[in-house]
Amino acid sequence: MTDLELATHAALEAGKLLRQHFGSDATVDEATHHDIKLALDKESQDLITGILLGACPGDALYGEEGIAGNQDSDRQWIVDPIDGTVNFFYGIPHFCVSIALRIAGEIVVGVIHDPMVGETWTVEKGGPAMLDGRPIQTSKRDTLAESILFVGCGKDEAALKTGIERFHRASLKARKMRMMGSAALGMAYIASGRLDAYIESRISLWDIAAGQLLVETAGGKVDLTAVAGYADAWSIVASNGKIPLGEIL
Repeated sequence: MTDLELATHAALEAGKLLRQHFGSDATVDEATHHDIKLALDKESQDLITGILLGACPGDALYGEEGIAGNQDSDRQWIVDPIDGTVNFFYGIPHFCVSIALRIAGEIVVGVIHDPMVGETWTVEKGGPAMLDGRPIQTSKRDTLAESILFVGCGKDEAALKTGIERFHRASLKARKMRMMGSAALGMAYIASGRLDAYIESRISLWDIAAGQLLVETAGGKVDLTAVAGYADAWSIVASNGKIPLGEIL
């Protein structure tokens, strides 16, 4: 089984778990003002960890729910077991599993699986970006007036302020705005030409690792800036690479 096949298998198995539990009472492990952690987040990551490290026991795994494996390895799986946990908890069927593989610091495999719609995005370095086995590419739209933008607002006061200001500026220029609750799915939608850009002032690596390779391979552009004071947190501007975003940022 190739790395891409392995990641896809793990994502699909985790997706089955999430689909089985969707709509049932979920145990909340941690709740903050703007976020929720579920016991199912950890259960999903444990399932993914068992599959990935079971096949590649010398690898490292870095996920939203913690680390596993050999942390000295050049091969590191980056996992978000439920991207869109709040959506899941509230019964909104817009969430996904995101798995990437980073080798010697470079993302080489990415998988994003939406278990509710039944869509799976896959990408391998040097190969095409795919949706359910079909090649995809970013949109050809090149003006803000015809674009649809996804702006995230973060979880603390500074990130919320920045996000809301950007949302306001973009709303005056774009055709439509969206705030969807899953960064990974937002990036998958850009790669598929459904959305034109995603902007957020602070997002975690596991949310965007697979999506970065997917967008760039599909013809788009992803700019990441490290956020000072936060481990593996990034400011992100991902787009089809054609629309001008300078007046929004």
